[in-house]
Amino acid sequence: MSTYTEQKKTKVTTRRLIEMKRRGEKIACLTSYDFTIASLVDEAGVDLILVGDSASNVMAGNLTTLPITLDEMITYAKGVTRAVKRALVVVDLPFGTYQGNSKEALASAVRVMKEAGAEAVKLEGGAEIRESIERILTAGIPVMGHLGLTPQSINKFGTYNVRAKEEAEARKLEEDARMLDELGCFAIVLEKVPAALAQRVASQVSVPVIGIGAGSGVDGQILVFQDMMGMNHGFSPKFLRRYADLATVINAGVSRYVEDVKNTDFPNADEQY
Repeated sequence: MSTYTEQKKTKVTTRRLIEMKRRGEKIACLTSYDFTIASLVDEAGVDLILVGDSASNVMAGNLTTLPITLDEMITYAKGVTRAVKRALVVVDLPFGTYQGNSKEALASAVRVMKEAGAEAVKLEGGAEIRESIERILTAGIPVMGHLGLTPQSINKFGTYNVRAKEEAEARKLEEDARMLDELGCFAIVLEKVPAALAQRVASQVSVPVIGIGAGSGVDGQILVFQDMMGMNHGFSPKFLRRYADLATVINAGVSRYVEDVKNTDFPNADEQY
């Protein structure tokens, strides 16, 4: 049996992710928002499952991540944690539940851990949310950072374009990454930043850097499940690779079902009691 096959059976922890970085082993991450998909993703060997606030887009149909609530995130996360046996489950704290109020941040994180059974939380931002991160960490709750393109701040930036292309913003991102590392975050997501910058950041911090649109020089990658499986044809950023075309498969299957029902071919004699 291969070493990787054996590793697929071992529970992933925050400590193990850091050890993977030290060994040079890449970390595979995906989003999941429900029991069924999380079961399949976990069984396939993904190391980290993020219950992302991207559920606001792909599950609820909102244009941004801003409308999703903490209660909704906890509901999605409950289904995922019930399904997962191996992967580390991280849950996004949604917009408005941690910015500017460290006590509220801790209360939000505690709810996610207690009610959803999550193993860590993720927050967007650097120095501006330092106090919230510190307070959450004092409670023994693991924190994953998120820098670069931060969708919860879309109204501030006004665009989903690549971040940190200019020297000043790149320098701040590096400073924020080192700060997150020093505070005790167990990993950092870098979204939509130049590959050279992301690689430099990964070399400067002791914890894993997980990229999405951040090149191959980081410690791991994450994509939204619905995007990488081809369920959403309307979203085609440069960094996205589609590994299946489930939209076509599902459409064909449903179309055949509709046709069989209309033609009274379903259910047939063998499918009745």
